[in-house]
Amino acid sequence: MNLESISLVLIYGAMAAYTIGMLSFAIDLSSTDRDGTRKAANIGMSVTVLAFALHLAGTILRGVAASRVPWANMYEFTLTFTCVAVGAYLVLARRRDLRTLGVFVNGLVLLSLGMAIAVLYVRVQGTPPILDNYWLVIHVSTATIAMGLFAFGALLSALQLVQTRQESKTALSRGGTIVEERPGRWRALPSAAELEQGAFRITVIGFLLWTFTLIAGAIWAEHAWGRPWNWDPKETMSLVVWGFYGAYLHARSTRGWEGKRAAWLNVIGIIALFINYYVINFFADSLHSYAGV
Repeated sequence: MNLESISLVLIYGAMAAYTIGMLSFAIDLSSTDRDGTRKAANIGMSVTVLAFALHLAGTILRGVAASRVPWANMYEFTLTFTCVAVGAYLVLARRRDLRTLGVFVNGLVLLSLGMAIAVLYVRVQGTPPILDNYWLVIHVSTATIAMGLFAFGALLSALQLVQTRQESKTALSRGGTIVEERPGRWRALPSAAELEQGAFRITVIGFLLWTFTLIAGAIWAEHAWGRPWNWDPKETMSLVVWGFYGAYLHARSTRGWEGKRAAWLNVIGIIALFINYYVINFFADSLHSYAGV
């Protein structure tokens, strides 16, 4: 087999491992054994590390097969940003117990990779002249990392909304007395406050990288097309995404928008980002159409 085929086999192997990890985490999440060794969660984490290694190797080999960085089209971009998202999860999981999040991380990455294989896959091609520039490494790499971080941060915000609702049910009023509700069937997620803090910190890093992405894109556009900005649909939507995340960080930091309102802003931000990634690439008449399939 050539390197392209080996890369694809590795991605399929990663998908299989992510599936096993997701199922293991799901078994742990639904377990009523609160004080046990959590063998299913430990298996899930170990298999997720294996899946990440296969995922990373498949992504790197795709780049080696193409003799360039592996993010010149939507298939490769998906491989890379999902790899970043899992990497961010594994790094954070080394500092605290985030095994209850594993089922959601693995599930979303598995869904993204499945779409990449089924819809976005293209054979290895040479680099188009417009992309044959060192700014491909600088501009798109920061966008890829930012998108992976934004995706993980939005997942935390979505789980924060779920956990906020759950926490509101843990104190019941009976005749003026606050009574704690018994633990439910599902293993508890981290608290809403912890999820919110994690989402905020990750999104701050993603926002800084996205800001640099816009700046680097303007420099590259000046070099390639003789102008830094032309209100191209992809450029415009990228600016809208920047605005959403800027509003989230501003509201969270200075306006006291904590809790559900801040979480919803973060979730809306990732929706705007995916519109930019999928809808604009597929349906808009854009100078960035080379990024599509």
